[in-house]
Amino acid sequence: MTDQSPETTQLFLTAAMPCPYLPGHMERKLFTHLSGRRASALHHVLSDNGFRRSQNLIYRPACEGCNACQSVRIVAGEFAASARFRRVLRTNCDLSIAVRPTTATVEQYDLFKRYLESRHSGGGMTSMSYQDYEYMVEDTPVQSVLVEYRLRDHPEEPLVAVALTDVMPDGLSMVYSFYDPDLAHRSLGTFLILDHIAQVRSASLSYVYLGYWVKESPKMAYKAQFRPLEVQSGHAGWLRLED
Repeated sequence: MTDQSPETTQLFLTAAMPCPYLPGHMERKLFTHLSGRRASALHHVLSDNGFRRSQNLIYRPACEGCNACQSVRIVAGEFAASARFRRVLRTNCDLSIAVRPTTATVEQYDLFKRYLESRHSGGGMTSMSYQDYEYMVEDTPVQSVLVEYRLRDHPEEPLVAVALTDVMPDGLSMVYSFYDPDLAHRSLGTFLILDHIAQVRSASLSYVYLGYWVKESPKMAYKAQFRPLEVQSGHAGWLRLED
């Protein structure tokens, strides 16, 4: 198995494909594989430079003439919950939270499929088999966990949300999350982010990494609500997102 370091890493460029966020735009990505004993160190260095992990790959948009996709992270120590966020926390105070190894289960997959069919119908992920889901969860060369959320007071304690999360030296990176689409009144997507902020603060770490934010994309607008938010700006590093 090859050990990689930032100095020896080979980056590859994908072919151009239609952008999923901005109609009429084309996207390309720089990517490399994560492997060997230094995978975690390389993951942290590249994440700090705006890359994002997907299974054993780590990538960053490299679109010609466009830099709309910006990596963002919440400054957890300075975050103050708004009135709406406090309502979300109160609504979900009956959930139990368990951090588990990255082992796929049929229960998780069933919830995953229900979420995709409701929220992302027609998207490429809706055709994922159980084996595909298993690869997504378990094929990780870095420290990752699954955070499960259940209805604590229900006799069967059903699973209502799951977050696949990478553990970083300075915080948590939310790789992918999904939840029960029939519980819209709970705002579970928002609650998962709020819970990760709480976990980061309790561990005396600094950031919750939310992946990419596209200012012009309505589906990404929710990320800008979690202030203070920092944006990875290339040579300038991480900059505070201003109003």
